Amino acid sequence: MSGRQMNDDGGLAGRAGARPASSTGLGADGGLAVRTALVTGGASGIGAACARELAAAGAYVTVADRDSEGAAVVAKEIEGESWTVDLLDTAALEDLELDVDILVNNAGIQSVRPIEEFVPDDFRRIHRLMLEAPFLLIRAALPAMYRKGFGRIINLSSVHGIRASPFKSAYVSAKHGLEGLSKVTALEGGKHGVTSNCVNPGYVRTPLMENQIADQAQAHNISEDEVLSSIMLTESAIKRLVEPEEVASLVGWLASDHAGMVTGSSYVMDGGWSAR
Repeated sequence: MSGRQMNDDGGLAGRAGARPASSTGLGADGGLAVRTALVTGGASGIGAACARELAAAGAYVTVADRDSEGAAVVAKEIEGESWTVDLLDTAALEDLELDVDILVNNAGIQSVRPIEEFVPDDFRRIHRLMLEAPFLLIRAALPAMYRKGFGRIINLSSVHGIRASPFKSAYVSAKHGLEGLSKVTALEGGKHGVTSNCVNPGYVRTPLMENQIADQAQAHNISEDEVLSSIMLTESAIKRLVEPEEVASLVGWLASDHAGMVTGSSYVMDGGWSAR
């Protein structure tokens, strides 16, 4: 990475890791041994699983998160590097230059309220993190990808990128916007060897989700299993949470050579929710 991106120790990072760029592409097995990757929200949950998946395939991964300690732990585990960054500070991203082969836009937050009670600043914050920041990171990464003739933009969307639920106006509209951004990136990047796709999971087993389940169980005076079956997973044919590693496996495939003709698509992993 170059430009204004910072290492976890505060120094300038010349690029994402020390791996040389390759003109020969990935290995015949779809491995990522010559590739560099950046995963936002990589300190935990889906982001950490994606960082591990890409590193296991051979990529040198930068774990980006405002949780500096968590990012550093994951980076050490996968022999990558960490970048402490607050993606809500979008002004700081406007002059950023990124030299990575794979960009995984994963960072996200949630706020649930009826529209008439939704705090405008909360609405703006969700859009800033989940739509404006991905735009700025894609903008920062494309020039180097275009020069190399290779790039993978992978956007962690949601079933809410193609469906709506009550009380989630900010999250749903941000994810719908991310879907559109991803498709425009696919159309512009295709002739340069850059693909852009969305991954759309349903409810994923993360620490945040498990806390929400516990809160719902307490609020409704029911068991956590009942929260899943009667509240969260009523629309799903498969009555369980998506595991972060399942999401990461799809991200890993989209990053590989095997997905070279896949672009402008949205891959739903929701247990049949959107089949209704």
